[in-house]
Amino acid sequence: MKRLFTVLTALVLAVSLRAETETFKIDPVHSSIGFSLRHLFSKYSSNFTKVTGAIVYDAAEPEKSSVEATVDIGSLNTANPDRDKHLKSPDFFDEAKFATATFKSKSWVKTGEGTFDVTGDLTIKGVTKETVLQVTLLGTGPGMGGSTVSGWEAAAKIKRTDFGVSYGPKILGEEVTLNISIEAGYKK
Repeated sequence: MKRLFTVLTALVLAVSLRAETETFKIDPVHSSIGFSLRHLFSKYSSNFTKVTGAIVYDAAEPEKSSVEATVDIGSLNTANPDRDKHLKSPDFFDEAKFATATFKSKSWVKTGEGTFDVTGDLTIKGVTKETVLQVTLLGTGPGMGGSTVSGWEAAAKIKRTDFGVSYGPKILGEEVTLNISIEAGYKK
């Protein structure tokens, strides 16, 4: 009887712990990675429309959470085909050599209710730099068809030359602002 109680207690504990940690698969249809930087005297914005990956979120112990994401450089969309082609060239992202950019978290620090500093390795154009994303959990709940979804926003500032993008120093600003919008579905 004591052994049965021990096994049942372990199962209940395992189920309750699992309920705190959820894995959400990034929905590429409802997510985008935007960026902006100075162009001469104004700000220029663009985005990538294909991002994949997963967010493992532990609500009880957020420091145990993690995220991995991959951005398809070919999904760059500036609303101008000639500019898209130039940005995918070796002057900028060099899509032929580096078809993806990635982010893999190393630590999560809770900074407020539903906000986190997520530190990780950002790799663009084959160069990896530690980057801190300011992340906000917008919420979780029922999505289409009854599945559980989560919404996230993140932002960061990086230097383009840190990632080997030095084209146009008198035309383009050094600082790039990343604006990330993610919808992710619960993955069983």
